[in-house]
Amino acid sequence: MAKDYYEVLGVERGASDEEIKKAFRRLARQYHPDMNPGDNGAEEKFKEIGEAYSVLSDPEKRSRYDQFGSADGPGAGFGGGQGPFGGYGGQSPFGDIGDIFDAFFGGGGGGGARRAGPVRGEDIRADVELTLDDCFHGVEREIRVQRQEACDACHGTGGKDGQQPSRCTRCGGTGQVQQARDTAFGRFVTSRPCPQCHGSGQTVAEACLQCHGSGRQRRTRTLKVRIPPGVGDGARVRISGEGEPGARGGPPGDLYVFVRERPHERFARQDAELHVDLALGYPEVALGEEYDLQGIDGAIKVKVPEGTQPGQEIRLRGRGMPHLRGGGRGDLIVHVVVQVPKRLSGEERELLQRLRELHKGGEHDRGFFGRVRDAFR
Repeated sequence: MAKDYYEVLGVERGASDEEIKKAFRRLARQYHPDMNPGDNGAEEKFKEIGEAYSVLSDPEKRSRYDQFGSADGPGAGFGGGQGPFGGYGGQSPFGDIGDIFDAFFGGGGGGGARRAGPVRGEDIRADVELTLDDCFHGVEREIRVQRQEACDACHGTGGKDGQQPSRCTRCGGTGQVQQARDTAFGRFVTSRPCPQCHGSGQTVAEACLQCHGSGRQRRTRTLKVRIPPGVGDGARVRISGEGEPGARGGPPGDLYVFVRERPHERFARQDAELHVDLALGYPEVALGEEYDLQGIDGAIKVKVPEGTQPGQEIRLRGRGMPHLRGGGRGDLIVHVVVQVPKRLSGEERELLQRLRELHKGGEHDRGFFGRVRDAFR
């Protein structure tokens, strides 16, 4: 069955030229082979999209297609290349589909050759595991990283015995070569990295035997990194200029140290807040008490008010973690947990039974806590 070019582009038959163009751009990006490596179906779809656009973008061709070339009209078979527009011989109307994609979407086509400028080096990553105490105080750690560095033998020139590079004869030192293509949109000139100098614009007569002409070698380095107080799980610390070296005089990249925080046995952390459980018995929460609680940085006096309920929170201002960017510390949240004994002594059982009787007896005039005091006295 012949192709319906409107259906291929997903537009109505009365679509404007701009709507057709927008549909083509969207679909071409989606199905371009560079975006779908190894997907033969995507490549065929891309060619089909190009074929449809080459017809519907031309007023004369579109008029003839509307008259003869619809899928259910007398021009069926038109999509196969044998209709009134002449065939494409089974080839894409764009010639090289990668070139037309570059030209249409601004991938470097149509301009003159220009020398490749400095390129910043790649960033690299390292990971470090810290305890909660490390995160509280801050710590200095040694980090081992692998990165490219200048070759010792040629001192980064890429030439044997330190031979200096010369201008590439193929691209004239621009690092780019041009190629002209005739497409359905006209003649386009595209630029590609020079295959002889790999875009550097320079070559050496004889390559360094140690780095094979690259001028670089991969090395492992140990760096001291200062981790500031207040970091947390997933935080990253940037060390400027300690990444991969740049190309053609470009600056080096950065090193990013990612923090993984080890869980603490007592404290749970939420940003700059710390949370801790305080286990108390029934009499303590009923009567109230003052306790020495071990915080992240020493003992803290915690006053448990009379009548504290299970699960109630006591907030201790400024006793949590430091804020990463300064400005003091977060809070320590104490969660009251009431422990109910599983075994009772005879005296304990007798006191609790007496308390239960008082409660059942309706002695509410002195209040609940008054009865508790009487029972434990």
